Amino acid sequence: MHDISSTLPDWAVKIHQAHGSPKLDDIQDVFHGPLSSRSAGLRKDDIIEIVIDSRAISSDSENIARGMLIGTTRNAVEIMDENGVFRSIARDVIVEVRLIAHMRVPYLEDGEMMTFEKEDMRRRSSMQEKAEQMADGGMDSHLWG
Repeated sequence: MHDISSTLPDWAVKIHQAHGSPKLDDIQDVFHGPLSSRSAGLRKDDIIEIVIDSRAISSDSENIARGMLIGTTRNAVEIMDENGVFRSIARDVIVEVRLIAHMRVPYLEDGEMMTFEKEDMRRRSSMQEKAEQMADGGMDSHLWG
C-alpha cells in the first residue's frame, strides 16, 4: 500500500503537516475481514470535504467546505476549514461528507482520545456539580422569612 499523503489534495497538505505528517496507511478504514477487526466512519481530526446544498448558500459561494473535523453535534458538523477558520455547518444543509484522510487511529485504539474523553467527563461532572450548588444557594436567597 502506498502512503496516501503523497496523493492528498493541495489544500489538505497544510493540515496534514500541521498534524505532524502522520503515516496515513496505518489508519485507514477496514471494511473486510473479521467483524472485530473492521473499523470505519469519521473520526475527530479527519480531513474531510462537505458538500452543502446549493439552495442554502448565496449563488456566488462555493458549495464545498474543506477542512479538518473538529466535532459533531446533534445539529451541526464542526470543522476547521482549509484557511484555519472554525465553521459549524448545519446538518440540514449537508448533502455529502467525503473522507479525504483519517488523521487518527480508530477510536477504541486511540489512547489519547480515550484519556481526553475521561478528563472531559470529569470536567463536565464537576461543572454540573458547581451549577447545582450555585442554583441551590441562589434559591435560598429568594426565600421569604
